[in-house]
Amino acid sequence: MLIKDIMTKKVITVRPEMDIHKLAKLFMKKNISGAPVINKSGKLLGVVREEGLIFQDKKVHLPTFINLSFGFLTLGANRYNEEIKKITASKVSSIMEKDIVAIRPNTEIEDVATLMIEKEIYYLPVVEKNKLVGVITKKDIVRAIAKGKA
Repeated sequence: MLIKDIMTKKVITVRPEMDIHKLAKLFMKKNISGAPVINKSGKLLGVVREEGLIFQDKKVHLPTFINLSFGFLTLGANRYNEEIKKITASKVSSIMEKDIVAIRPNTEIEDVATLMIEKEIYYLPVVEKNKLVGVITKKDIVRAIAKGKA
């Protein structure tokens, strides 16, 4: 069976300038775990997931040790700065994932299930000809299994 047979086609999308508190309310109201982020022309810019919102409550941990090698200092500072940006974020653009995995509608369900497990990514946009046509989540796959479709 193909993803196009079980994917969510009526996709709730958000804009990068949306306030994250409004995003949290939208997720709760619509009972969704993520949303594609699109610009005014409908281009897919990224994905925002519940995990991005949860990151807001994360404590920032300063390194417990200092390695004087240049590589660690650069990596450590960059990672620390990224965490600070996410924790202090007020807009979707600050917490969205820009490096996303998108799949095509003709992908086999088994291939997507494997991808989800191996990459620990459970919310995937479905794109055809550079246009968002749906999303697939672990709930969609579980629903298909329950109905005997997968």
